[in-house]
Amino acid sequence: MSCKILLNEKEIAIILHRLACQLIENHNDFSETVLIGLQPRGVFFAQRLITLLKEEYKIKNINYGQLDTTFYRDDFRRREKPLQANETNIDFIVENKKVVFIDDVLFSGRSIRAALTAIQSYGRPTAIELMVLIDRRFSRNLPIQPDYKGRQVDVINEEKVKVSWKETDKTDTVYLINNSKKKLKTKNQRQNTNYQSPKKNA
Repeated sequence: MSCKILLNEKEIAIILHRLACQLIENHNDFSETVLIGLQPRGVFFAQRLITLLKEEYKIKNINYGQLDTTFYRDDFRRREKPLQANETNIDFIVENKKVVFIDDVLFSGRSIRAALTAIQSYGRPTAIELMVLIDRRFSRNLPIQPDYKGRQVDVINEEKVKVSWKETDKTDTVYLINNSKKKLKTKNQRQNTNYQSPKKNA
């Protein structure tokens, strides 16, 4: 297994400020907008953005909720292990509001599809947008794309993107982890493969 740093703490901080500014540009004072962090990992990203909007950009009265989509996924019955749901905490109605879903990594798109179904229990939004820290290309199963993204990366099947936050992992870092079990031949193995025994004299 190999591990590579995609984003360090400074780069993540710059991205957070950029994304916060993009939200402000499109949603002004957020009076007609609600922000929804998707459980479990999108919540950490969302909370960091909320703090930045309130403390750095002085945005007040932001409607923020947390949405769990575990049992709305179309593949949850196919899991070998029992799934454990996280908490949904939305104490407002999204009727006629603009909704921004916030998640850390966009992978297959199934979690977002599930979120689109789950949010209907709280009303009918006028529009829904998606913000992600990392957009994994070449791994989408559904035609879902982010409206806001921190960084786009090209990832193969054996690779995994892991986002760490200070609140839980003591560091702000995004890693690219390669779990491939394929082993390259060593130099000696290659030499042995190419070696041919000399022909015996007749």
